[in-house]
Amino acid sequence: MQELPENLKKLDERIERLKKQHIEKNSVKYESDFSRFSRIGFRIGTEMLSGVLAGGAIGYFLDDWLETNPLLLIVFLFLGGAAGVLNVYRFAKSEEKQREE
Repeated sequence: MQELPENLKKLDERIERLKKQHIEKNSVKYESDFSRFSRIGFRIGTEMLSGVLAGGAIGYFLDDWLETNPLLLIVFLFLGGAAGVLNVYRFAKSEEKQREE
């Protein structure tokens, strides 16, 4: 009869230890300001660059296909830049909303 309480005690200790490990493993880790701002800056740069590159590529190939050098390249570069700015604006709004929560 004395083994049962000892086994229960060991089981209880093991359960508590595993609970602490689970909480430590799944706890929310806050990022530093430097890493947060680096992430945001990288994202903004990527959004702007990808918009301009995509617009430039589309304009270049349309110019080549339609033989309208360099008209469509210039138009789509501006459209790509505008799309990049719009993406940055949307990203900034989502970051602001997430920061408020």
